[in-house]
Amino acid sequence: MKNHLLLLMSVLFLSACSQQSDTTASQSSESEAVSARTSQTESTTVESTVKTSESEGTKVDYPSGSLIQAVEKNDLEQVEAIVETEYKLDEQNEQGETPLLIATHNNQVEIAEALILAGADINLQDHIQDSAYLYAAAQGKTEILSLMLEFGQPDQEIYNRFGGNSLIPATEKGHLENVKLLLQDGAVDINHQNNSGYTALIEAVALRDGSKVYQEIVAELLKYDADKSLRDNSGRTAEDYARELGYQNILEQLQ
Repeated sequence: MKNHLLLLMSVLFLSACSQQSDTTASQSSESEAVSARTSQTESTTVESTVKTSESEGTKVDYPSGSLIQAVEKNDLEQVEAIVETEYKLDEQNEQGETPLLIATHNNQVEIAEALILAGADINLQDHIQDSAYLYAAAQGKTEILSLMLEFGQPDQEIYNRFGGNSLIPATEKGHLENVKLLLQDGAVDINHQNNSGYTALIEAVALRDGSKVYQEIVAELLKYDADKSLRDNSGRTAEDYARELGYQNILEQLQ
């Protein structure tokens, strides 16, 4: 009898221990699960915050006129920030000038480069038919012209208000380096005639003083086979003008 009682007490004790162990294990497992869910939630929240921050950091809306204003202020950093967005690169002011044309007027080489590389139109003309390309060639903006020839696409069928291409005013104004760049590029029509019938060769002689720089320009044009026989609207050739004006050194080149 005594032995049976001891056996019964042992069974009850072991059963109680087993239940306590199961409860502890269950509580531990539940605690770990809650901790994991909390950690995952915190991680998701942080990730979401970072993504929102990144998104907010790249979305900037610039009002109309911002790019022109940045160029006029010579603010290269602002120009570079704007061209990285979907902003209209070729906006125009009241004179029809684009940001690139304004930068070319001011010989802002770094800003012009940023605009050209971003895809700004080098051929868009203002109200007096100047484009950034035509202006750079005519006004001796050699560094900007070089960038346009390398990275842009000059339209050789777009002319200035006098009917001239990029080469004619470059020769007339004595910009020898621009003349060399244009001739080396090879796309410009060396024999194009403007509204007065002037070619680059005629204009370099007829409208200038026959000085050394114009002698060099004439030599450069002849090296690239400029047509000496073409006549302007008055019927005169470059040789005729050289003779009339007494430009002996140029006349010798043309004969």
